[in-house]
Formats: sequence, C-alpha cells, structure tokens
Amino acid sequence: MIEVSGLKKSFGKTIAVNNVSLNIKDKEVFGLIGTNGAGKTTLLRMISGILRPNDGDIFIDREKVYDNPEIKENIFFISDDPYFFPNSTGEEMKNYFKSVYATFDPARFDRYMRDFGLDKERRISNFSKGMKKQLAIICGVCAGTKYLLCDETFDGLDPVMRQAVKSIFANDMEERGLTPVISSHNLRELEDICDHVGLLHKGGVLLSEDIESMKLGIQKVQCVFRNDEDAAKALEGLNVMNHSTRGKLHTITLRGTRQETEDHFRGFEMTFFEILPLTLEEVFISETEVVGYDVRKFIID
Repeated sequence: MIEVSGLKKSFGKTIAVNNVSLNIKDKEVFGLIGTNGAGKTTLLRMISGILRPNDGDIFIDREKVYDNPEIKENIFFISDDPYFFPNSTGEEMKNYFKSVYATFDPARFDRYMRDFGLDKERRISNFSKGMKKQLAIICGVCAGTKYLLCDETFDGLDPVMRQAVKSIFANDMEERGLTPVISSHNLRELEDICDHVGLLHKGGVLLSEDIESMKLGIQKVQCVFRNDEDAAKALEGLNVMNHSTRGKLHTITLRGTRQETEDHFRGFEMTFFEILPLTLEEVFISETEVVGYDVRKFIID
C-alpha cells in the first residue's frame, strides 16, 4: 500500500505539490488526473523516490521510500518522456534492467517485443514516440515490480495498443498482484480501467474517490414536469449539485441512491422521467463545481 501524507514540494518560488494526502490500495488501478502543471509528475517522482519532498511523508508497504533501495526494487517509474541510454537498443536496455531488477523477466521481454512488432536490435533513437512508449511499458511490466507508476502512459499509443496494455495490466494484477498508478489529463481514457481516481489541481487534491461508490451516490435525472409549480416542489428536499433547463426539459444532478431518487420523483406527475448513467467526467464536473471549481476549465477531453 502507498500512503502519502501532507506532501509538499517546491522548486524555488513555484509550489508544485501542496499538502497532498492519498492512500493507494494494493491490487487496484489508481488514476491520477489533472492538467499539465497540476503536480502529477512531481508527485509520481516523489512516490518513486526520485525526488525528496520538502515536507510530508511517503510510505510504501510501511517503509519510507527515499534513500531506501530495498523498497525501490518494488517500484518501476515510466515517465512521460522515457529515457534510454544514447544509441542503445532494446536488447541493451533489457540487459540493463535485468541487472537492476532481480525479478526482471528477459524471456517475457523478448516475447512482448515480437508481439508489439519492435526490433530489439534496432537503435531506440530511431523509434517513433509511440514505439518508445511501448518499449518503456514492456520494460516496466517485465521488471516484475509490485508497483508500476505511469506518467501519461497511453499518450502516443494507438487504440489497439492501448487495449493491449490495459489487458497486460489486468493480467498482471490477477496473477502477481501488480498495482498500477496511472496519471493522465484525460478522464475518459481512465474510466474503464481505474478502480479509484484522485484529481489534482494547482498542486492540491480536489477529490480522491472510489469510482463505483462515487457513481452510486450521484444520480443524473432528466424530466419534464406538468408545470413550473411541480418543478419547484420536486426540487425541495433534494441535495442538488447541478440543475439546468432546456425548454421544458430539466436536467438535475443530485446526491442520493437510485432508489431514493426514484421514490422522491414518484410523487410527481411528469410527462417524461429518466435516470441516466453518469460518465466519470460528469461525476467530477459535478463534484468540483460544488466546491467552487469549474472543472471544464482544466480537464481536457
């Protein structure tokens, strides 16, 4: 388990991470979301032990990570711009990581290189951005670490490769207890793979929620009332997060279970009523608007 408490990091006068606290459970996919500059990369570098925080604590399996080689053996960090040795080949990077990680699986590396259509004898400097990302992911998965920290992992991958990587992650979670932490600025990219999501903005955490619990506790209703008087009465007693109208159609986002919502509206005569499934993006927009942030300004589709 990864435990982050009161974490702070500044570069000169620039505050990159400000009082961040998060718990990342084992064998779950944790999605870290926010725009560029929100502090995602800095946070991941501190969790991986690359950067020392100015304040706060990071515990991985109850051990501090910075200056702790034994804990770092359980962590592999894939940066947004993966670094490889100058003029190196895939084969040379394989041999390097094999010397660093005792759990590195060279046979699996060779198999994935063939499956992904990558030439392990070709110089990596001649790879495209997407090919470099694929190679970095292959190295990370084959390292056999318990924790895989991924900074914008899917950026530069085509849809087929994205699905392939997600399948590999799911398989490793099932077979050896892998815990992936995936940062992204794209909510839709992470919706079908993450168990838990944390939203960073300006170096701080706006929200950290289990996705299923979050969706179960928020409902999106579309309805048409007979008249304005019924519409006003229907809103009484509800914990409304967002309410908009288009003509006679009301769209209401509210807190509560589906059963509670159905029971409440059952007492009103309406010409149309429907509870719609919420996307992860809609959940976060609703949650952040409540605390005074317009998430549309800083989440990129």
